[in-house]
Amino acid sequence: MSIPDWKLPAGVDRGLWDYMQSEAQAEQYDTVMAGTPLLEHDLQFCQRWLTPPGRILDLGCGTGRLLTFLAPLGYSGVGVDLSEPMLLELSVKVQKQGYSIDRLKASLVDLGAIKDATFDHAACLFSTLGMIRGVEPRRQALAEMVRILKPGGRLALHVHNRDHHLLVPYGRGWWLRDLWRRLIRSPKVGDRTMPMPRAGADVTLHHFGYGEILRETRRVGLRLLASETIAPNQIGPLAMPWLLPIVRSYGYLLALEKPADADPRSAAAHRVD
Repeated sequence: MSIPDWKLPAGVDRGLWDYMQSEAQAEQYDTVMAGTPLLEHDLQFCQRWLTPPGRILDLGCGTGRLLTFLAPLGYSGVGVDLSEPMLLELSVKVQKQGYSIDRLKASLVDLGAIKDATFDHAACLFSTLGMIRGVEPRRQALAEMVRILKPGGRLALHVHNRDHHLLVPYGRGWWLRDLWRRLIRSPKVGDRTMPMPRAGADVTLHHFGYGEILRETRRVGLRLLASETIAPNQIGPLAMPWLLPIVRSYGYLLALEKPADADPRSAAAHRVD
């Protein structure tokens, strides 16, 4: 569905919207992404930190790879995505495999259809948080994630590492330009725009510094349980993680917790209205 730019949801740019509305992209997604090492590694991370049984919300669920992986293990799942074609692909999987997985079309910036303190766990994987455009919309999304979690609930989160670009020849120029944006406190710090051949327009992805993602998650009241640096080949954790992890890590997987004594609506103060 094509809409004018002024109607785009908060945190969504033209490239991302066109990408999400593409039926061809949704139909080919599982085939295109098959064999991506990170997509296996993050499933194991979720299984390790999001202990069953429990009700889990997959934020930016796509075609449902996490939910269909967890369903046989005793999890009850709900998938949220702004892409109707992706949700339709998930529906086909649910019918074929017989899992009980609910679907909701919604923006991660506004999960108003979900009541406070509803879920035991949540997951936001494959740099979905970084796809949200703008500092305030990303903060809003994090606040919504906290709001829907029960006290003691856990969030598995993946982000790409901004400083890894220092080790990549084609990324150093971007990193230096981004350093200048940091010095002048530009709101576009960490944003990298990349061509997306199947999207119809370029897509901007936010790359986080490690300190940045820790600050942003603490800001909404989340407590860090564990962080895992991802090897450049994405197969697993970084070897010798004590050696320059800030630049060697391809990205980060974080296990976070809403404190057990938190007010169920503890993130409400961080909402951006």
